Amino acid sequence: MKISSNFDAGNIQVVEAENPSNVRLRIRKDHNSDFYQWFYFRLTGAKGQLCAMTLENAAGAAYVGGWENYQVCASYDRQEWFRVSTHYHEGEITIQHIPESDSIYYAYFAPYSMERHHDLVSQAAEDEKVSLHVIGETLDGQDMDLLTIGEMAVGKKVIWVIARQHPGETMAEWFVEGFLERLLDEEDALSRKLLEKAVFYVVPNMNPDGSRRGHLRTNAGGANLNREWENPSVETCPEVFYVRGKMDETGMDLVLDVHGDEALPYNFIACFEGIPDVDAAKLDLAYEYQAHLMQCNPDFQTEKGYEKEASGKANMTVGTNQMAHRYQAVAMTLEMPFKDTEATPDLTHGWSPERCRKLGKSNLDALAAVIDRL
Repeated sequence: MKISSNFDAGNIQVVEAENPSNVRLRIRKDHNSDFYQWFYFRLTGAKGQLCAMTLENAAGAAYVGGWENYQVCASYDRQEWFRVSTHYHEGEITIQHIPESDSIYYAYFAPYSMERHHDLVSQAAEDEKVSLHVIGETLDGQDMDLLTIGEMAVGKKVIWVIARQHPGETMAEWFVEGFLERLLDEEDALSRKLLEKAVFYVVPNMNPDGSRRGHLRTNAGGANLNREWENPSVETCPEVFYVRGKMDETGMDLVLDVHGDEALPYNFIACFEGIPDVDAAKLDLAYEYQAHLMQCNPDFQTEKGYEKEASGKANMTVGTNQMAHRYQAVAMTLEMPFKDTEATPDLTHGWSPERCRKLGKSNLDALAAVIDRL
């Protein structure tokens, strides 16, 4: 029996792995940071045996509330991910499972590898409507990919979609995959109409270094990108520096910043109520967008989410707040769960890549409902 994580996005430290019924593990911290919660590892050689794998440092994770009612993701082929028995007790997470194969992967959520990212970008770039630009490099020297869909023209709206500022929130790139698939579908009448009215700028992965390194929340230098938008530095957070620089060139009418939330079992959107110069009309459009999204996708809801910030009390280092202020845009942070949706559960898969993709597609319906008034 062996446990390993020396692969793209892998993260685990083995304390003891001699007896399948008492495997002891620890989650590795993000580099130069105290954040940790993302894990991803492979178990080999334990087919048919009852395995009990304990993450003994779970109590120190970034969001301890994320362990409540949480079930670990598992896969034999890294294509279909299902949930397995998981218990949080006295500061430790224990996974109990009998593998049906000598090779099985366990992860905090279904991973979205950098290889899949490159496939996504390359496939999108084959479409004649799409231009691919590398707008800079990360601290590890990886490309910052920007997809431009459609041509800028007078009267066209400017829509931005960015995802995975926090690399462990892999559901965000699954969302973008579905969003792009529908937007580029020649047979989808709604998508064709949207491309007549808008040009789209999409960053499928804001944090390639953290993604490859197996981080939860930070880039290669330990920076939390979603706290760097007020004054980004090319030395510490080139990802935000280059993306915000491009946004300064294009401006924007609407932006979706796509994330995942460890603790809350809901899909929801957070807005920009607390910025000092809030535009009530734009805020109303953000609320209307959410209402339309809820109508076309029952996995989305508006009752539960983050508490709204008081007027003038917004943290302006946060992406959504800074973009709403800087560009006078309808800016929204879309959050998805690591667990499952409380009102629409799937006992086998939980919140899953396919449901992320479908939510991504549904956002085009919501956008179509408000685009003429942006």
